Amino acid sequence: MIEVKVLGTGCASCKTTQALIENIAGEHDIEIALEKVEDMAKIMSYGVMSTPGVVINGKVVHAGGIPDKKSILSWLNEA
Repeated sequence: MIEVKVLGTGCASCKTTQALIENIAGEHDIEIALEKVEDMAKIMSYGVMSTPGVVINGKVVHAGGIPDKKSILSWLNEA
């Protein structure tokens, strides 16, 4: 199972990113454990200065703006 964290304080972009990841994982039968991290201290501990941020298996793969579907699928397939 792939551990995925969406870092963000709850803005629309963060919610959209979370939904995209859930949808893409579901469409491709990829098992993920998705966690939403809203605590600013925890977000900063990843070195992410702009949200949404995406962490996969402990590695920051994205920060700032909504990632595209192709990128998300690539991250999940590489994990």
